[in-house]
Amino acid sequence: MFRSLASDIETILENDPAARNKLEVVFTYSGLHAIWSHRIAHALFKRKWYTLARVISQTSRFFTGIEIHPGATIGEKLFIDHGMGVVIGETCEIGDNVVIYQGVTLGGTGKERGKRHPTIGNNVVIASGAKVLGSFKVGDNVNIGANSVVLREVPSNSTVVGIPGRVIKRNGTRVGDRLDHTQLPDPVIEMLRAMQKEVSELRIELEQERERRKEPVAGGETR
Repeated sequence: MFRSLASDIETILENDPAARNKLEVVFTYSGLHAIWSHRIAHALFKRKWYTLARVISQTSRFFTGIEIHPGATIGEKLFIDHGMGVVIGETCEIGDNVVIYQGVTLGGTGKERGKRHPTIGNNVVIASGAKVLGSFKVGDNVNIGANSVVLREVPSNSTVVGIPGRVIKRNGTRVGDRLDHTQLPDPVIEMLRAMQKEVSELRIELEQERERRKEPVAGGETR
């Protein structure tokens, strides 16, 4: 147990250049406090002390701003940097040497039971605001860009960005078209354009119908 606690502290010192010493890390890093609280809550959860486990996790959430369900499984050397707004669901599994930044959600997509949260591999970095939603695997050595929304499996050694998330680099080689973040689709604008197109088509049909009604019939009269 004490070896694990020491490893958690060393992980922060290795990953955060702002961390000056162990004492500062122990007293001021909310991500560390959330992880330590989770280890206690998770141990109780496995022993079916569900209510007490949830009380501990929710108390930790109140003080740290980080919500980790006591049923979630986390590996060694998890580093939650800043951490405010991080949510990790009940059936989520996180490997070793994972870095999670503020605002990240590892969640589900509905009310289904059973395994419904993602499995995160080893050596994964999940940047600020990213959402990984659903029961699928994110492979080892993956980078997920800020504010990305990942909804399907990600192969190892990949970089994912965008909404929805897509792989733009695999094994160090860029794949697919280059993603220009200044040209991301706006669903509201696209919907308005589609409505405008439909209105224009209806106007044309209406004018054609009016012209058809004005056409002369036998006897020189119009319809």
